Amino acid sequence: MSRAHYQATISNFLSEDDAKILGILVQNSAHAIEATQRDAWMTEIKILQNVLKSYPSGSVFFEYSVPRLGKRIDTVVITGSVVFVMEFKVGETGFNANAIDQVYDYALDLKHFHETSHDLYIAPILIATEATSAETIIRQTQHNDKLFEPISCTPAQLEVIIRSVLATTDGPIIEAISWEHGRYCPTPTIVEAALALYAGHDVQEISRTDASATNLSLTSQTLSTIIQQARDLSEKVICFVTGVPGAGKTLVGLNIATQHFTPEDDLYSVFLSGNGPLVAILREALARDKVRRDIEEGRKSKIGQARSEVKAFVQNVHHFRDDCLIDESRPPVEHVAIFDEAQRAWNLEQTAKFMKAKKNRPHFSMSEPEFLISCLDRHPDWAVIVCLVGGGQEINTGEGGIREWIESVQRRFPEWQLRLSSKLTDSEYAAGRIVEHVRNFQNAKFCDELHLGVSMRSFRAENVSLLVKQLLDLDANAAKYTLRQISDRYPIRVTRSLNSAKAWLQHHARGTERYGIVVSSQAQRLKPHAIDIRYPIDPIHWFLHGKEDVRSSYYLEDAATEFHVQGLELDWTCVVWDGDFRYAPSGWDHHEFRGDRWQRIRKPDRQMYLKNAYRVLLTRARQGMVIVVPEGDERDPTRSSAFYDPIWSYLQEIGFERI
Repeated sequence: MSRAHYQATISNFLSEDDAKILGILVQNSAHAIEATQRDAWMTEIKILQNVLKSYPSGSVFFEYSVPRLGKRIDTVVITGSVVFVMEFKVGETGFNANAIDQVYDYALDLKHFHETSHDLYIAPILIATEATSAETIIRQTQHNDKLFEPISCTPAQLEVIIRSVLATTDGPIIEAISWEHGRYCPTPTIVEAALALYAGHDVQEISRTDASATNLSLTSQTLSTIIQQARDLSEKVICFVTGVPGAGKTLVGLNIATQHFTPEDDLYSVFLSGNGPLVAILREALARDKVRRDIEEGRKSKIGQARSEVKAFVQNVHHFRDDCLIDESRPPVEHVAIFDEAQRAWNLEQTAKFMKAKKNRPHFSMSEPEFLISCLDRHPDWAVIVCLVGGGQEINTGEGGIREWIESVQRRFPEWQLRLSSKLTDSEYAAGRIVEHVRNFQNAKFCDELHLGVSMRSFRAENVSLLVKQLLDLDANAAKYTLRQISDRYPIRVTRSLNSAKAWLQHHARGTERYGIVVSSQAQRLKPHAIDIRYPIDPIHWFLHGKEDVRSSYYLEDAATEFHVQGLELDWTCVVWDGDFRYAPSGWDHHEFRGDRWQRIRKPDRQMYLKNAYRVLLTRARQGMVIVVPEGDERDPTRSSAFYDPIWSYLQEIGFERI
């Protein structure tokens, strides 16, 4: 099935009546078309029929779908050895930065995620139809991947631009049919994935399908089958889905939630997360996108109403819990609850402490997992809980880990069926012994399909999470080997200068690729470098706002901590390493800053939280990162060189390239 509303060879396009082409575009659109859109299409058709007379060989595609971005490219023209990505701004006289980034993003999407575009020349062109002149610079980017920098032009300049681009390339003639049939294998950010799924795209449209990655569709299908069987057989089932950082666990959860979202569906589901920043960002992004789509499709829309609607789809797990506390006999409206980062649910001590202090319930006797299971257990017929489990992601005091979920089922809900990932016994999930014990249970079944073993976050290199694990486990030799395997596709640099790191990020990011500074929440002595974590960021501003907003990540002024970025990702990151987590050959030294000095962290669980904080920070980047280890200052005993130099030497020993 074509991803374009209209496609044809250039020769057929030139000979076809423009009204007929317009009719096909209107017919293939999924919503009512406004007169302004019809006029815009007719303008584009006439311009291209005039320009492409000089290039009769090749193909043209109108309204070419980019599911990852939830948008469509105005026109893709393939002629000679180049894929031309064209964005028309009908009626515009100028070339604003947002429009330039838009066409750049389209070209980048094809370059990164369209299989038959990887090795081709791609030229993004922005055409302002009422512009009288434009400074046209034709050159490829410095990334050496055959992608041209965005070219701005008028309709009168377009034919010359195409000829000039073709003159600079030396590749073979592109076979348009083969190009079109190439697989689209995107790896969306979690925000992009949520937008696409909420807008009605299938998980197969927005996920990779190559053999090297576990098929997200297979995991989703397995969960859907479990849910259907639970309903048909009136059973209650709890599933545990595991995966390495960035493997797509949250994407699977969102996919299940969107499949059964409407209250009229007896499989009504909800996506729950205790990650406040993630919930806030997803809700705001979904609401804004819904308003945008409504306006584009001619419907009235208000942001307040949109925000109310998405609240039912993505909820904070603590608000869900509080709602269930109001009437402890009433089941929730949802039969299916998906818990993101389920290992972060509170243990009994933390839950009881919270209930006493905040809810005036001094004798609360259930951990958070036990209470949440009890909420779904109120259904008289059936229910399904899907626990999405990350390894080594516990970063907060009182997080019970996956063990608490399983023990709660054994202790209070023996009639519940268990469907467990076959990898749940691995050490990073901290559930080994209890899971081995469950193997003998009649109601437990292990499924290979419930594990996602390959990181999808970094589409450039799947083994980044392995490298980070080896680095943090002080396995320098293994880390050296892994670094060599990924270095040509996933650049990692180290430096002692924050300014050099910022310049590196700005040089490497293209279009709207997002970059930002991330630091540990214990990084108290980065204030001399203008990083003060005592003043928290607004995650919505930091993650969703554009380059023009000083509060956004792009400005490289405000730093996010592990609490802001867990479960989210950027294209490029700058990780600034402070004296809280110090390298020693015998093992890491863990510190927190209190008053006017560093103090050792001695409790094993808090040491684990700090190590996991750096694990989170070092696995946020999709395309590459730079690690800053500041120079010490012997005039300041809180920033002694002895805190930083060993870390720098360790990173150099592994082989990270220095800038």
